Amino acid sequence: MHSTPLRQTVLAHARRIVVKLGSQLLNTQGAGSPQLDMTYLYDLASQIAELRARKIEVTLVSSGAIGAGCSELGLPRRPKDVADLQAVAAVGQRCLMTHIHQAFEKHGLTVAQLLLTRGDFDDRVRYLNIRNCVTHLHRLGCVPVVNENDTVAVDELRFIDSDQMATTMENDVLAALMCNALRSDALILLSIVDGLFDQAGRTIDLVEDASTAIGLAHAGTSGQGSGGMATKLEAARMVTEAGEIAVIAHGRQKRVLPRLFEAECLGTVFAPAARKLDSRRRWIGLTKRAAGTVTIDDGAVTAVTARGKSLLARGIVATAGQFERGDVLLIRGETHGEIARGLSNYSAAELAKIMGKKSNQFERILGRLAYAEVIHRDNLVVTGKI
Repeated sequence: MHSTPLRQTVLAHARRIVVKLGSQLLNTQGAGSPQLDMTYLYDLASQIAELRARKIEVTLVSSGAIGAGCSELGLPRRPKDVADLQAVAAVGQRCLMTHIHQAFEKHGLTVAQLLLTRGDFDDRVRYLNIRNCVTHLHRLGCVPVVNENDTVAVDELRFIDSDQMATTMENDVLAALMCNALRSDALILLSIVDGLFDQAGRTIDLVEDASTAIGLAHAGTSGQGSGGMATKLEAARMVTEAGEIAVIAHGRQKRVLPRLFEAECLGTVFAPAARKLDSRRRWIGLTKRAAGTVTIDDGAVTAVTARGKSLLARGIVATAGQFERGDVLLIRGETHGEIARGLSNYSAAELAKIMGKKSNQFERILGRLAYAEVIHRDNLVVTGKI
């Protein structure tokens, strides 16, 4: 299958997009301290102004605060100590936004800065506030510029992915979280590579399932970046599973953004899932981190995935983690990986008492009136493929 139909029917008609810039795009490469590439930044502002003239809302997610801080302070390389990274980021955030402001001001555009941590997306109220703020910034004619708040984020820099493996949040994933929060039509990840490469080193035109492409990722990172292809694929997976399109493309190609939205075959396109999740289901299934895990038997797997049923206690065979009522739980099958996520009606202590039991036993076991479902189907999102 070729990507052209998707580019013509989806990308060419997108009106709300998130664009992520990698550190290596924003910084000149070479010996000595990294420097912000002002020529590139001004060219990027021109491209975004062109999209804005076409009535396309652009939310920019920018790396580069630490690189900008290194440049401002004359440091030869990115620090490794967390306290040093926070201090350098504090300098760099001001410097980076000053230059972004100057670049966009030439086109009569106002920029606004949002500094976020992972916890801002875990909290439902703050998550909604982010969406409302960015929506109103667009109504005011501003270009929102989002960055991770490196000056305060320490533990928040880490998130748990679908395999419960710790990894850096990285701005690729921040961009995916923003895309899902805004229900944007497309996520564009701009980097210094042409897209995702196959085993022969050729750029892949279309990926129909981002979750199957992880084996092609190259984990190597540059001296100025914290992520790699693996985080880009994770970001693409999060967005496409919500029902939107994602693209990885080389950010230094001439007029790359306008050309992408003219349906030119640039970069790698990641096809959206057939379903489109609403905002609440995106938050449950693809945004809020799981506080615990439940393992269910094959009968419960079928009920949840094939029949759209609620998760009942009698199908649960094991639990892990300390969680409270209202937390998101990751649901696994005994012979499967992750199959779903959902909001729990019970704490870990309560679930340990009732798992494997029928609902008519709950009141006697817990000493109070209780829910029949551990996770109601309205609060459950199937995330895995069986």
